[in-house]
Amino acid sequence: MAEQVASLGGAERTTGRPAAIDGAVRPPTPVYAALDLGTNNCRLLVARPDRDGGFRVVDSFSRIVRLGEGLAHTGRLCDDAITRAVSALGVCRDKMASRGVSRARLITTEACRQADNGETFLKRVHDETGLDLEIIDRATEARLAAAGCASLADPAAGGVILFDIGGGSSEVVWLERKRGGGPGALTMRAWVSLPVGVVTLAERYGGVKVTTEVFENMVGEVGRLLEAFPERETLAASLSDVHLLGTSGTVTTIAGVHLGLPRYERRLVDGQWMASTDVTRVVESLREMSYDQRCQNPCIGPDRADLVLAGCAVLEGIRRAFPVARLRVADRGLREGILVELMREDGVWRRRGSRRRGRRG
Repeated sequence: MAEQVASLGGAERTTGRPAAIDGAVRPPTPVYAALDLGTNNCRLLVARPDRDGGFRVVDSFSRIVRLGEGLAHTGRLCDDAITRAVSALGVCRDKMASRGVSRARLITTEACRQADNGETFLKRVHDETGLDLEIIDRATEARLAAAGCASLADPAAGGVILFDIGGGSSEVVWLERKRGGGPGALTMRAWVSLPVGVVTLAERYGGVKVTTEVFENMVGEVGRLLEAFPERETLAASLSDVHLLGTSGTVTTIAGVHLGLPRYERRLVDGQWMASTDVTRVVESLREMSYDQRCQNPCIGPDRADLVLAGCAVLEGIRRAFPVARLRVADRGLREGILVELMREDGVWRRRGSRRRGRRG
């Protein structure tokens, strides 16, 4: 069944004190939090809803923890990875407490889905941090990614191919625009979750020295997995009217390198358009770099130097399966999708709109 995808709006601005209306102090807006513990990263976003149907970020956190380190070989989360993740989650707990978070959703994805000791890990997290993590399924992961990025779809396009390259899995979603629909009128026509990500591919094929043969083997694996994409032939006939929309460290890195940034800046990367030829040029330049050169690049760094070419291979597999002319880069994703869904469930924008309409009379 097709699912309506929420449109995301609102600038990321911190809020001030409660405003006075007719001499009375307006109650403070609720504070929401979204936490995404992935195979590679632990990320937190804390936000308040704004008056324009979006939200304002008041705090955030991101740390590479590599929770899925060694998982492909052992089937278990290793002790070092668990310790890193628990430490990062402790920071997230403190941030949520200091910001007075009133509602939150805390998710974890592929690493915990696969690990034999995933539930044991969740119990340790609860015991040591007080946080209750939710292992979401792949369908939920695809839906949240779509909800978090849908507002970046070109309103003139008939749809987008959204992809989220994770550490342990990669989601590819065909979002189709309803006939005559506006920017928010996108539905999930088809999707697939690939059991490969930057950590799993890099551990299996190697990420320090990546030859042309190794790179092509990774691309080929992704291509074979994409053969199972639902309605692939139907989508292939519509490629002239769609564009790629990517959310992941891979595509934000590619955009940063494309822009020649001396340091990564989200405001310059989020929403950046790239032609297919530009994507090809950057990927080829990354493949030509040595490991040390990737470490020294300010948009890659030592934490991602051994993962970025695996991510490029996933991207290349998607591009070869769905050759379109444009890619839009999103530095947003699951966390933003969680916030949008929580705020819509609570009706915060609807209530605020009703109060504003009431004051006009």
